[in-house]
Amino acid sequence: MEKSNYIVGLDIGTTKICAIVGRRNEYGKIEITGMGKSESLGVMRGMVTNILQTINSIKAAVSETESKASVGIHNVYVGIAGQHIKSLQHRGMKMRDVHDKEISQDDIDSIVEEMYRLAMPPGEEIIHVIPQEYIVDAEPGIKDPVGMLGVRLEANCHVITGQITAVKNINKCVEKSGLNAVDLFLEPLASADAVLTDEEKEAGVVLVDIGGGTTDVAIFQDGIIRHTAVIPFGGNVITDDIKSGCSIIRPQAEQLKVNFGSALASVTPDNEVVTIPGLKGRESKEISIKNLAHIIQARMEEIINMVHHQIIISGMEKKIIAGIVITGGGAQLSNVQQLFELVTGLDTRIGYPDEHLAKGPEDVRGPMYATGVGLVMKGFQEYDKMKSGKPLEVTEKPLVKQGEKKRGGFFDAIRDFIRSDHDDREL
Repeated sequence: MEKSNYIVGLDIGTTKICAIVGRRNEYGKIEITGMGKSESLGVMRGMVTNILQTINSIKAAVSETESKASVGIHNVYVGIAGQHIKSLQHRGMKMRDVHDKEISQDDIDSIVEEMYRLAMPPGEEIIHVIPQEYIVDAEPGIKDPVGMLGVRLEANCHVITGQITAVKNINKCVEKSGLNAVDLFLEPLASADAVLTDEEKEAGVVLVDIGGGTTDVAIFQDGIIRHTAVIPFGGNVITDDIKSGCSIIRPQAEQLKVNFGSALASVTPDNEVVTIPGLKGRESKEISIKNLAHIIQARMEEIINMVHHQIIISGMEKKIIAGIVITGGGAQLSNVQQLFELVTGLDTRIGYPDEHLAKGPEDVRGPMYATGVGLVMKGFQEYDKMKSGKPLEVTEKPLVKQGEKKRGGFFDAIRDFIRSDHDDREL
């Protein structure tokens, strides 16, 4: 790939919407050339709840990114999460006509394509089908059957589903922001690419992405995705607890959490207080740092117990050699790593998306941008799979014009659902 080719990742989160532009250099590292973010006002727990506010937030983030990167953004790779995400295991099978012909990638692709035709409950859509391992003529545990001989080819697959309406709403917001969604990726899978090493995935590792509205869990073992789950609690619920427990307004609660919060009350001094300005004409209020930590720890323990429950039901509890990797905005909370180790008994580290990055802005290397960086990486992976087509996802000038219609990727399959909105599609 030429050094000048760009990929854009668009992370539509509960607390922020972030657009990141990256290109791959001659050493295979990704250079982040621009990043923009805006407050996410129309998204709750990963799902769009206000179309207009979400559009405005996307436009603000993209505009800032274009200014910093000096490029015009047209195509984006979009992340999806939310409490509507579910996963299941399914086995696909194909009988081959000839036994003396090698198994090809086309045989594998046909099984995956057939998986997308599985009957789903009303209102649900298959987002990803991820092959885990293969069985050739009753011989299990095969990771890559290409080149083997066999008549009966089976594949154990991890199938990830989501609500059709949730996907449609994201599609509409992206389109009305003047962008084209090339493809859609589950956010914890993108984050995993950004912060996990191949050795960790092989040994067995749990990725915990603590966002504002949800906490996403992805478990890998033998280099294969084994389990995914979305917990409907994140950093915002901690802020709400502080607001209620300390009887203060939400912006003050968020500032307290970020600047003075700790996930472990036992290491917090007993005699430290923070003075909060009172509302109009009212006296200021003193908040004990110790009490603040108790509030945060109680909610974080609840989230960690839910994560631990997902590890148990996945059946991988005894195979998690590499422990837990925490990322996302919630990973920046003081002492959260120690609390995870205390509750789960597993080694824990904070995941930073810097292993695959070359030079670029330092702030992008923080855990809260792991999903955005991972989406850029996913975009390059998809490009590598393509043997033809235009690689540029960013151009030297904006390509979107009034009245322009765009096609692309995953969303083609669902665009027919919103034909009734065609007349008001352009802003």
